[in-house]
Amino acid sequence: MQLILGLALAAAVFVILKKWGALSPEGQKAAIWKVVLVAGGALLLFMVLTGRVHVITAGIAALIPLLRKLPALMRYAPMFRKAMGDSSGPESAGQAGTGDQRAPVAGAMTEREACDILGVTPGCTREEVVAAHRKLMQKVHPDRGGNDYLAAKLNEARDLLIGKRGA
Repeated sequence: MQLILGLALAAAVFVILKKWGALSPEGQKAAIWKVVLVAGGALLLFMVLTGRVHVITAGIAALIPLLRKLPALMRYAPMFRKAMGDSSGPESAGQAGTGDQRAPVAGAMTEREACDILGVTPGCTREEVVAAHRKLMQKVHPDRGGNDYLAAKLNEARDLLIGKRGA
Protein backbone atom coordinates (compact mmCIF):
# COMPACT_ATOMS: atom_id res chain seq x y z
CA MET A 1 0.00 0.00 0.00
CA GLN A 2 2.80 2.42 0.88
CA LEU A 3 4.55 1.62 -2.40
CA ILE A 4 1.42 2.50 -4.39
CA LEU A 5 0.94 5.76 -2.48
CA GLY A 6 4.62 6.64 -2.99
CA LEU A 7 4.41 5.99 -6.74
CA ALA A 8 1.20 8.02 -7.01
CA LEU A 9 2.80 10.89 -5.11
CA ALA A 10 5.91 10.80 -7.32
CA ALA A 11 3.75 10.80 -10.47
CA ALA A 12 1.69 13.74 -9.15
CA VAL A 13 4.85 15.73 -8.35
CA PHE A 14 6.21 15.01 -11.85
CA VAL A 15 3.00 16.20 -13.55
CA ILE A 16 2.80 19.32 -11.36
CA LEU A 17 6.42 20.29 -12.03
CA LYS A 18 5.97 19.76 -15.77
CA LYS A 19 2.91 22.03 -15.86
CA TRP A 20 4.60 24.56 -13.54
CA GLY A 21 7.30 25.30 -16.11
CA ALA A 22 4.72 26.20 -18.75
CA LEU A 23 2.94 28.79 -16.56
CA SER A 24 3.43 32.55 -16.75
CA PRO A 25 4.38 34.38 -13.51
CA GLU A 26 0.72 35.37 -12.99
CA GLY A 27 -0.34 31.78 -13.56
CA GLN A 28 2.27 30.58 -11.07
CA LYS A 29 0.97 32.98 -8.43
CA ALA A 30 -2.60 31.76 -8.96
CA ALA A 31 -1.42 28.14 -8.91
CA ILE A 32 0.40 28.67 -5.61
CA TRP A 33 -2.80 29.97 -4.01
CA LYS A 34 -4.78 27.04 -5.36
CA VAL A 35 -2.21 24.51 -4.11
CA VAL A 36 -2.10 26.12 -0.67
CA LEU A 37 -5.89 26.16 -0.38
CA VAL A 38 -6.31 22.59 -1.66
CA ALA A 39 -3.53 21.27 0.58
CA GLY A 40 -4.92 23.14 3.58
CA GLY A 41 -8.41 21.86 2.87
CA ALA A 42 -7.18 18.30 2.47
CA LEU A 43 -5.22 18.52 5.71
CA LEU A 44 -8.23 19.96 7.51
CA LEU A 45 -10.50 17.24 6.12
CA PHE A 46 -8.02 14.55 7.17
CA MET A 47 -7.84 15.97 10.68
CA VAL A 48 -11.63 16.15 10.97
CA LEU A 49 -12.06 12.57 9.72
CA THR A 50 -9.45 11.24 12.15
CA GLY A 51 -11.02 13.13 15.06
CA ARG A 52 -8.14 15.51 15.69
CA VAL A 53 -10.12 18.67 14.94
CA HIS A 54 -13.65 19.44 15.99
CA VAL A 55 -16.07 20.19 13.14
CA ILE A 56 -16.80 23.71 14.44
CA THR A 57 -13.09 24.51 14.47
CA ALA A 58 -12.88 23.21 10.92
CA GLY A 59 -15.74 25.47 9.89
CA ILE A 60 -14.01 28.50 11.38
CA ALA A 61 -10.79 27.56 9.59
CA ALA A 62 -12.71 27.26 6.34
CA LEU A 63 -13.82 30.89 6.70
CA ILE A 64 -10.24 32.19 6.83
CA PRO A 65 -9.85 32.45 3.02
CA LEU A 66 -12.99 34.58 2.94
CA LEU A 67 -11.24 37.16 5.12
CA ARG A 68 -9.22 38.16 2.04
CA LYS A 69 -12.46 39.54 0.58
CA LEU A 70 -13.28 41.58 3.71
CA PRO A 71 -11.58 44.83 2.58
CA ALA A 72 -13.52 44.75 -0.69
CA LEU A 73 -16.77 44.18 1.20
CA MET A 74 -16.11 47.07 3.59
CA ARG A 75 -16.76 49.60 0.83
CA TYR A 76 -20.42 48.55 1.01
CA ALA A 77 -20.65 49.36 4.74
CA PRO A 78 -22.03 52.91 4.23
CA MET A 79 -24.73 51.62 1.89
CA PHE A 80 -25.59 48.86 4.38
CA ARG A 81 -25.78 51.40 7.23
CA LYS A 82 -28.02 53.64 5.12
CA ALA A 83 -30.29 50.71 4.21
CA MET A 84 -30.58 49.73 7.86
CA GLY A 85 -31.70 53.27 8.74
CA ASP A 86 -28.66 54.40 10.74
CA SER A 87 -29.41 57.94 11.92
CA SER A 88 -25.96 58.91 13.18
CA GLY A 89 -25.05 60.79 9.99
CA PRO A 90 -24.52 64.57 9.86
CA GLU A 91 -27.95 65.18 8.30
CA SER A 92 -29.79 63.79 11.31
CA ALA A 93 -27.54 65.54 13.82
CA GLY A 94 -28.55 68.97 12.53
CA GLN A 95 -25.14 69.70 11.03
CA ALA A 96 -26.39 70.12 7.48
CA GLY A 97 -27.39 73.57 6.32
CA THR A 98 -30.59 74.44 4.57
CA GLY A 99 -30.97 74.40 0.81
CA ASP A 100 -27.90 73.57 -1.28
CA GLN A 101 -25.44 74.83 1.32
CA ARG A 102 -23.87 72.13 3.41
CA ALA A 103 -21.69 72.53 6.46
CA PRO A 104 -18.08 71.54 5.79
CA VAL A 105 -17.43 67.94 6.73
CA ALA A 106 -14.11 67.01 8.30
CA GLY A 107 -11.96 65.47 5.58
CA ALA A 108 -14.16 66.73 2.73
CA MET A 109 -12.27 67.56 -0.45
CA THR A 110 -11.98 71.18 -1.49
CA GLU A 111 -12.04 72.39 -5.09
CA ARG A 112 -8.33 73.22 -4.91
CA GLU A 113 -7.49 69.69 -3.69
CA ALA A 114 -9.61 68.21 -6.46
CA CYS A 115 -7.76 70.28 -9.05
CA ASP A 116 -4.41 69.19 -7.58
CA ILE A 117 -5.42 65.52 -7.63
CA LEU A 118 -6.52 65.62 -11.26
CA GLY A 119 -3.72 67.96 -12.32
CA VAL A 120 -6.01 70.61 -13.80
CA THR A 121 -6.29 74.35 -13.25
CA PRO A 122 -9.13 75.76 -11.13
CA GLY A 123 -10.81 77.39 -14.14
CA CYS A 124 -10.76 74.30 -16.37
CA THR A 125 -13.67 73.03 -18.46
CA ARG A 126 -15.76 69.95 -17.90
CA GLU A 127 -14.05 68.20 -20.83
CA GLU A 128 -10.60 68.85 -19.32
CA VAL A 129 -11.75 67.34 -16.02
CA VAL A 130 -13.14 64.25 -17.74
CA ALA A 131 -10.00 63.80 -19.85
CA ALA A 132 -7.68 64.16 -16.84
CA HIS A 133 -9.83 61.75 -14.83
CA ARG A 134 -9.84 59.17 -17.62
CA LYS A 135 -6.06 59.39 -18.10
CA LEU A 136 -5.30 58.96 -14.40
CA MET A 137 -7.95 56.29 -13.84
CA GLN A 138 -6.36 54.10 -16.50
CA LYS A 139 -3.23 54.06 -14.34
CA VAL A 140 -4.75 53.50 -10.88
CA HIS A 141 -7.92 51.48 -11.53
CA PRO A 142 -8.16 48.45 -9.18
CA ASP A 143 -8.96 46.12 -12.10
CA ARG A 144 -5.56 47.01 -13.58
CA GLY A 145 -3.61 46.37 -10.39
CA GLY A 146 -4.21 49.81 -8.98
CA ASN A 147 -5.46 51.01 -5.64
CA ASP A 148 -9.08 51.34 -4.43
CA TYR A 149 -8.25 54.41 -2.36
CA LEU A 150 -6.64 56.32 -5.23
CA ALA A 151 -9.47 55.43 -7.61
CA ALA A 152 -12.02 56.66 -5.06
CA LYS A 153 -10.13 59.94 -4.62
CA LEU A 154 -10.03 60.45 -8.40
CA ASN A 155 -13.78 59.81 -8.63
CA GLU A 156 -14.46 62.18 -5.74
CA ALA A 157 -12.34 64.91 -7.35
CA ARG A 158 -14.07 64.45 -10.72
CA ASP A 159 -17.54 64.52 -9.16
CA LEU A 160 -16.72 67.64 -7.18
CA LEU A 161 -15.32 69.53 -10.15
CA ILE A 162 -18.03 68.44 -12.59
CA GLY A 163 -20.69 69.33 -10.02
CA LYS A 164 -19.22 72.83 -9.62
CA ARG A 165 -19.19 73.36 -13.39
CA GLY A 166 -22.71 72.03 -13.99
CA ALA A 167 -23.61 68.70 -15.52
